[in-house]
Amino acid sequence: MPSSFATNMRFKFPILALFLEILIIVLFGVFVSYKDTSHDDHKQASNDTITSVRFSQLYPMFQDVHVMIFIGFGFLMTFLKRYGFSSVGINMLLAALGLQWGILVQGFWHLHNGKIEIDILKMINADFSTATVLISFGAVLGKTSPVQLLIMTILEITVFAMNEHLVAEVLGANDVGASMIIHAFGAYFGLAVARILYRPGLKNGHENEGSVYHSDLFAMIGTIFLWMFWPSFNSAIADEGENQYRAVVNTYFSLAACVVAAYAISSVVEHKGKLDMVHIQNATLAGGVAVGTCADMDIGPFGALLIGLVAGIISTVGFKFLSPVLASKLCIQDTCGVHNLHGMPGILGGIAGIVAVAMGASKGASYEMQAAALASSVSIAIVGGTITGFILRLPIWGQPPDQNCFDDSIYWEVPEEEEENEEGLAHGEHSNNKAEP
Repeated sequence: MPSSFATNMRFKFPILALFLEILIIVLFGVFVSYKDTSHDDHKQASNDTITSVRFSQLYPMFQDVHVMIFIGFGFLMTFLKRYGFSSVGINMLLAALGLQWGILVQGFWHLHNGKIEIDILKMINADFSTATVLISFGAVLGKTSPVQLLIMTILEITVFAMNEHLVAEVLGANDVGASMIIHAFGAYFGLAVARILYRPGLKNGHENEGSVYHSDLFAMIGTIFLWMFWPSFNSAIADEGENQYRAVVNTYFSLAACVVAAYAISSVVEHKGKLDMVHIQNATLAGGVAVGTCADMDIGPFGALLIGLVAGIISTVGFKFLSPVLASKLCIQDTCGVHNLHGMPGILGGIAGIVAVAMGASKGASYEMQAAALASSVSIAIVGGTITGFILRLPIWGQPPDQNCFDDSIYWEVPEEEEENEEGLAHGEHSNNKAEP
């Protein structure tokens, strides 16, 4: 295992972080510009108006997606009792780096006069690219160093951009809510990384790999933010008009049905019919994942409710029964259960899209291409994640030893609990003394 000295981030982390940021600044200087509207006067005025109107229309949805990325994903992972700083803090770091890198690697496929022209859709798609990394982050949460995660961010978003281009441009598949290219991709990329980084010393668990009452409550904040804003996530890049309307409505109903299913199944599978907060935090969101591919299709409110119902069931069952099997039989230690929230519901979404297209719910789409898109997203994610895992396995990135996993104190300055307890006791005694006559 790495020595305690190897976890010192004083030089390797800032050097890598600043190097990546300087590299991005140079690439932005060469390739990135504002949207070009410099044509003749009449066309310029018209294009300026169109750009301004489109920006104003989509900016609220962009903000919703931004909240999901920085608050929703971050707080959802705060369930670990001693890893809250890293869950929220590293989430912010990876998202900030990832959206910049996403602008570049996605934009290189759509150059205009040799430039990446920034508009609101590119900003939304950049946020989407970071979502794949944050999903994968959940699979390796507590077992990786900040340096490893920076490297994973760069590599994963690069591979994601290639798969996205293949799915959307080459295959012409419909995946407006990204069940396949974000959720399934991010989940199986992360699971492949987790498999390569498997730690035999953690096969029986870890004392910090659990929650306490207040950490579960904080995680529920992330759940509520994600649940509220998911219709914006699935509809942000949909075509204006009826497609965007359907994407919002279908996601709205799918999420609602999913909540009821998750609560019901959690009660069924738990002892004495009690609810498990792990299920409620995660499985209630599976409907948003599963309806993504066909969110803008004419599946009807009934179809959206059905997808949400199935997603809630399989996600809850996965958390209860499948996660232990992955850990014990396949040596995949999935900290946050991303396979149950993003992996299986993402595949369900891909299958739902295939069926919907075959039934004529989307004009101009091909169910064969939908199937190819699902297969490519999962397979490319597994291959890319495996390669990334071997790179991250090199003993130079400051990864934590087993005994320090799931603990903020190895990479963060944290308050001393003993000092807090002493101060609290002193404060209590002081208050009691004041209250005495």
